[in-house]
Amino acid sequence: MPTISMFYGIIIRMYLLDNKHHNLPHIHAKYAEFEASIDIENGEILIGELPRKQLRLVQAWIELHRDELYADWELAVSEETPYKIAPL
Repeated sequence: MPTISMFYGIIIRMYLLDNKHHNLPHIHAKYAEFEASIDIENGEILIGELPRKQLRLVQAWIELHRDELYADWELAVSEETPYKIAPL
């Protein structure tokens, strides 16, 4: 489960071969005891929970890095390590 970015106490990960779980390009965001899978396309939570402020930060980050996230998703589903992405 490679960490692709960290900012404001939020850890962003993209798991290898995780397309079978939700079948949508997504990331995993962890903040304190909260964790959520978040759709790359629209920034919506697929499963889990994040506090509102941290969710908005992650959504803003996704908006800025969507193309990089899709490229990383393609690597991850091919069992290749995704690249690090700049923090917010």
